[in-house]
Amino acid sequence: MTSADGTVIAYDRTGDGPILIVSVGAFCTRHTFVAPAELTRRFTVVTYDRRGRGDSGDTAPFAPEREYEDLAAVAAATGTESPFVFGHSSGAAIALRAAARGLPVAGIAAYEAPFTNDETPPPGADPAARIRELVAAGRERDAVIFWMTDIVHVPEQAATGLKDAPWVAALEPLARTLPYDIAVAAGGVPTDELANVDIPVLVIGGANSPAWFQRSVAEQAAAVPGARQVTLDGYDHNAPPEVLAPILAEFFTAGR
Repeated sequence: MTSADGTVIAYDRTGDGPILIVSVGAFCTRHTFVAPAELTRRFTVVTYDRRGRGDSGDTAPFAPEREYEDLAAVAAATGTESPFVFGHSSGAAIALRAAARGLPVAGIAAYEAPFTNDETPPPGADPAARIRELVAAGRERDAVIFWMTDIVHVPEQAATGLKDAPWVAALEPLARTLPYDIAVAAGGVPTDELANVDIPVLVIGGANSPAWFQRSVAEQAAAVPGARQVTLDGYDHNAPPEVLAPILAEFFTAGR
């Protein structure tokens, strides 16, 4: 389908039932979230390549609003007036901010939108500018490593092996889109925006995530009127689809 600015956005759909759109986070494509049978038996699950990733285009100049328009265009392409949306990380930030701007959705489950606070460890340099500089110089691997060390803050022991880790190569083509992830979550928890969200919202966080992330999740839940909050014991920022499926199915079917 084609987004508002003419960018072609690729998407897949599988399953049967009400539409459930999945908005993924950094380093993810439409193939990252593989919907378990528990979801595809109840929902038509739609995954899409955010702009600049996979088979989607990337029309310049970028602005966070383009991501909200892309989600709206995917929703329109499904032929339903108010789909459900599950967003992970920066994909959750997109879902929440798009709904705050009037995107008609029936409900949102948001897993750890990365809105920062004063407890978030600061990066050593302006992250978006540094990533753009590295990518422009053809140093995509260094951009990936910068993200992992200065933004994600992987443990020092894990950081030492990143330079030669084979899985880093798979992330290099997506490095150029990392400033987009930063942009949609910039400015801390947007409490004024989230106060405009008037649909059912489930805010999910991992009990093993850093303290700043747990605080951000709690502040997001408090900012959305009537939002529910769930904390997953034993998980951090990346709970697998099999763990999330029953939670999403229960939440999205509760009001039907």
